[in-house]
Parts: sequence; C-alpha cells; structure tokens
Amino acid sequence: MSRFIVLFLLIATTLPAETITLRVLSYNIHHGEGMDGRIDLERIARVIRSVDPDLVGLQEVDVRTRRSGGVDQALVLAQLTGMHVVYGATMPFQNGLYGNAVLSRWPAAEFSNFALPPNPGHEPRALLAARFGARPFAGHLYATHLDIHREDRLNSLERILKATNTEKGLFTSFKILIGDLNDTPDSELLRRLHDVGWRSAVTGPTVPVVDPKRQIDFILFHPPTLWRVGEQRVLVEEVASDHRPIFAVLEFDLPEPSAPGPQR
Repeated sequence: MSRFIVLFLLIATTLPAETITLRVLSYNIHHGEGMDGRIDLERIARVIRSVDPDLVGLQEVDVRTRRSGGVDQALVLAQLTGMHVVYGATMPFQNGLYGNAVLSRWPAAEFSNFALPPNPGHEPRALLAARFGARPFAGHLYATHLDIHREDRLNSLERILKATNTEKGLFTSFKILIGDLNDTPDSELLRRLHDVGWRSAVTGPTVPVVDPKRQIDFILFHPPTLWRVGEQRVLVEEVASDHRPIFAVLEFDLPEPSAPGPQR
C-alpha cells in the first residue's frame, strides 16, 4: 500500500500520530533532448528512477510532435518509470501537444489543466493540478512552467494563487507547487508566494546545466507549519536536459485523531 494512501487511512482511525514522507522531483526535460542533441527518454527515466520519487513534475513534455518522432512522451516516461501519469497541454505544437506532466506513485483522483493569462505573441502557459486521496483529506500537486517575461509571470501568479487557494479546514489538504518558474529566489514572484505561506524546499542553482549559476526550478510547499524538509538537493546531471532536476523529501506529522463517535 502506498505511503500516500496510508496517510489518509491513518487520519480516519485512532492510531497515534504518524510521520508521513513524500519524495518529490521537479524536472524540465527539454522534450527529452539532451545537451548532446539526442532525444533519449530512457536517459530521462533513469534520472527520475535514481531518487525513487512519489511525485514528479515535468515541464516541456511533447506528445506526438514531429520533432519527437510522434511519441507520447508522457506515456512513455510513465511506462519507463512504472508510475501513473496525467498530462496538461499548454499549446498545440507540430501536429501534437506540448506542456506539463505529473508522474505519481498512485493514480490521481482527479486533475484539471488551467490556462494561465495569455499575452499576445508569447507562448501560452498552464497550471496542471492533480488531487490525490479522498475528500476531505486530499493532497494537491500543482505543476507549471512560467514565461520568460516578467509581466507574464506575475499575471500568471494571480491565477495560480486563485487556483491553489480552494481548500478549507484544518486538515483538508496539503499543497505542493513544482516547476520551472523562470524566476529566482530573490524575485518579486517568489516573495509574493512566500507572503501567502509558500516555502521553497530546495536551494541551489539549476541553470545553465553545466556550471549552473541561477535557481529557476522550485519545489514549494504549503502550509509552512505542516511540513519539514528532510533531504534536499539539485541533482548533478549535465547531459540529459538543459536544466538540472531538483529533489526534496518532505515530511509531516499527522496529529493524533480524536476517537470516532458512536455509530448510528
């Protein structure tokens, strides 16, 4: 039984407090094309498998495009890693689709793909939202890839904050936001996320992939009082993509539940 399903079963029982662990990876895969010019999904899959993740957010994923040989990259990566997958296109591209994907150890209960505010002449962007578990005890993973233009990023942020601010109640949900935000830790974008309770789990430069200087890829968690960050690192991988992947182990303690009332 997966760690995540155990999480929700424990909430509904009278078992003592339990520590829950989630292993999370974010990776801009550059449609599988490495720095050597080769598209190699098995190479990407090896990077993913190397950290045995529960949740993976992937950016720049092709589905049946000409440049990627008509391959459904989201499906192939799910098969190569033995994980479940949901896909959210950001735009049609070369007779196929281009966008974000989420791989997970367990199937998503539901998912949605939100279009982010468009700016004429700029690449469309989207927010892929996946829910895991059963209401009211559900976890939400949000995956995105924001624009290189500052105004577009800040406009997208307003939609993201609205989409991620839907859960009510003390234990209704945890939230994780992962992806290529095309901004740095000291930016207005990250400051505004921090102001509403989002915290970054990983610190370290991710681009350029050889001798990286800036961090623009993030794993963010909410609420900050719920989580502890265990292991966190930028993976040293200089060939498979033009970004380095980031990895974090997130932990939190379930409070001891109250005893159930009488059954009628």
